[in-house]
Amino acid sequence: MLLVGWCLLWLGLVLAAVGASLESAAPGSWTTAPLNVLLIIVDDLRPSLGCYGDKLVRSPNIDQLASHSLLFQNAFAQQAVCAPSRVSFLTGRRPDTTRLYDFHSYWRVHAGNFSTIPQYFKENGYVTMSVGKVFHPGISSNYSDDSPYSWSIPPYHPSSEKYENAKTCRGPDGELHANLLCPVDVADVPEGTLPDQQSTEQAVRLLEKTKTSARPFFLAVGYHKPHIPFRYPKEFQKLYPLENMTLAPDPQVPAGLPSVAYNPWMDIRQREDVQALNLSVPYGPIPVDFQRKIRQSYFASVSYLDTQVGHLLSALDDFQLANSTIVAFVSDHGWALGEHGEWAKYSNFDVTTRVPLMFYVPGRTAPLPEAGEKLFPYIDPFDSVLELTEPGRQVTDLVELLSLFPTLSGLAGLQVPPRCPIPSFHVERCREGQSLVKHFRFQDLEEDPYFRGNPRESIAYSQYPRPADSPQWNSDKPSLKDIKVMGYSIRTIDYRYTVWVGFNPHDFLANFSDVHAGELYFVGSDPLQDHNMYNDSQGRDLPRSLMP
Repeated sequence: MLLVGWCLLWLGLVLAAVGASLESAAPGSWTTAPLNVLLIIVDDLRPSLGCYGDKLVRSPNIDQLASHSLLFQNAFAQQAVCAPSRVSFLTGRRPDTTRLYDFHSYWRVHAGNFSTIPQYFKENGYVTMSVGKVFHPGISSNYSDDSPYSWSIPPYHPSSEKYENAKTCRGPDGELHANLLCPVDVADVPEGTLPDQQSTEQAVRLLEKTKTSARPFFLAVGYHKPHIPFRYPKEFQKLYPLENMTLAPDPQVPAGLPSVAYNPWMDIRQREDVQALNLSVPYGPIPVDFQRKIRQSYFASVSYLDTQVGHLLSALDDFQLANSTIVAFVSDHGWALGEHGEWAKYSNFDVTTRVPLMFYVPGRTAPLPEAGEKLFPYIDPFDSVLELTEPGRQVTDLVELLSLFPTLSGLAGLQVPPRCPIPSFHVERCREGQSLVKHFRFQDLEEDPYFRGNPRESIAYSQYPRPADSPQWNSDKPSLKDIKVMGYSIRTIDYRYTVWVGFNPHDFLANFSDVHAGELYFVGSDPLQDHNMYNDSQGRDLPRSLMP
């Protein structure tokens, strides 16, 4: 009975959270002229950044943006895989509403004709533009990046994207391979460039064209790195000598981890250099020396990404746009680097669901730049001495990526869409996330660099599907028809609680009376989430924070 009670309570909390998002901002509450929006979306980036306290990673340009921004320390994606996460935060709806848990359907046909963030800005007079990977390509965005609904002009994709998974990685044998680890000489790769470099160049061209436009713009720029393969200019390896690479602090599969919760990182196993390791399935492990190489290449990819973000932000200064443009920086989800014996995303742990999230709002998160002042001068990560830039104001409350839609709307002075009814499949424009605009009101908080509301009232929800109770070849990315179990996860300031329940892919219903497994981690005493207390908690009183 207690187990059923927990599940019913979980369902009640989910419904309550959806219904509780009431914040909104009055249009034009602090802006007279419409503000432009630059939305930077990064692929597979966990908060391995200097501004999030990582002392190893060199990310000076993103750190500089953070110094002028409101930074959210505890932001969480709603599903740790690309297409479902992007559709979720770009529509402001949870995966159970978009009904996209895989890569194989278009939400407007499959679930409802839901508005997107760029569509809403377009309908409010903005010129909306897409560069790189914003929506996930393929059927999940109707093979068109959701055009023409979301964009005023055709979306741009780098011509070199098509080589990302090709044999362009030169191995020790001198031959080209399709490897996981792929540092390259850019002059030697097809077209002599890389996708993220092309995206930056196109985004800068668009910014230059818009600087004299009478209409405000919404420009979304989607970067590929640090998504696998780790294909990046080889000189970035020098920033991370292998002898300085440590392993994950908890590289073993936790003894109490339910098998349904484990992701067997099958996409990594398909790479030629990983295949050559002849690893056992599903748990491995990967040899220690290769683990260090993976971590080296991930961090090198982050620093390469940082240079692209730096060039893009520097263009705001060059075109005198820094005083009229909101900049939002976000990742679609995180990435495990050996924690819990896992690699990649595909789980509900913090390392895969927690993401960087920050907003620069001119005159609000930082003073308006004076004439000739550069707010975002480019910083070379190879400089031997880098000045440490402290983050700007920080929020410790737990927030969800669902909040991106109402928050950008409110910051730009648009009417914040109303909260969604239940169900909301028939409603074109509403939001299931809370607006974060309240955190930008700093008048009474000048003495405190951290905005502290009541973090015990903040909750973030994530979920992940599985085809079976034990690891399978398709456990990481099951197609809808194969989903048999759904793991729903609550993250609070005190704990992460996950329940794995039966799921019917035909009617999209979770059966909370059919519990397959559970996880309960108290993050204060177990911040890495290695000690599952779920079975120990049966028969005990519920934690106070779980009480209605």
